[in-house]
Amino acid sequence: MPFEFIKINHNPDGNFPNDVPNPMIEKNRLPTSNAVLQSKADLGIAWDADHDRCFFFDENGKFIDSYYIVGLLSEFFLNKKPDSNIIYDPRLIWNTLEIIKKNKGKAIQCKSGHAFIKQKMRDCDAIYGGEISAHHYFKDFYYCDSGMIPWLIIAQIMSSNGKKLSELVKERINLYPTSGEINLKVEDTSRVFNFIEKKYSSDALSINKIDGLSLEFKDWRFNLRSSNTEPLIRLNIETKKNLDMLHQKYKQLLNDII
Repeated sequence: MPFEFIKINHNPDGNFPNDVPNPMIEKNRLPTSNAVLQSKADLGIAWDADHDRCFFFDENGKFIDSYYIVGLLSEFFLNKKPDSNIIYDPRLIWNTLEIIKKNKGKAIQCKSGHAFIKQKMRDCDAIYGGEISAHHYFKDFYYCDSGMIPWLIIAQIMSSNGKKLSELVKERINLYPTSGEINLKVEDTSRVFNFIEKKYSSDALSINKIDGLSLEFKDWRFNLRSSNTEPLIRLNIETKKNLDMLHQKYKQLLNDII
């Protein structure tokens, strides 16, 4: 393969001397980001402990939110096979929906979590399914998720069109900026959900409860859901080309929740 690999933290150690092996935690991204910059690499790749999630860094060492990787992979598969079904989760959706529509695919929403995504993919014979948590599922991999396949496809896309990863995602990030997933500990989850729904639902264009609470407005939307595996609630916000609004809604919702 035409790659030169520069490996970091590749020696297994059950004492976890480099902290929790989870690139979703911001401070855990620094080793990969720094390694990309120091080695002048074209791409940075990081995995979680069991290797079922794959995370990306561009040539500038910038972490690329998995939301935009879902869009890239959706486009890749629809270019190969138009009219295919793509599964996506409800946390962040606008970028994914626009790309699927543009490339003549069919977008099918599903509750997040591998058990739900895998079953929905089988039910709908979907070619690909993506979660913003960096789980990616493939029809040709028995509808299962893989941490290896995504980076091979991203490398193929970069190699075939000669574009850097930053160039592939820049427009999409500008069109649909996001807050990233915000994890919050609260004492009474039910109270928070009831309060948020009551306060925001009257102005919402749509309300979706397929996975937590999703409210959509003209130029912004958010999803609030309880974690399936941790005592947390998770918040995701996105806007249409409006960073100022994103920051405003972030502060507003945070104040309402905690």
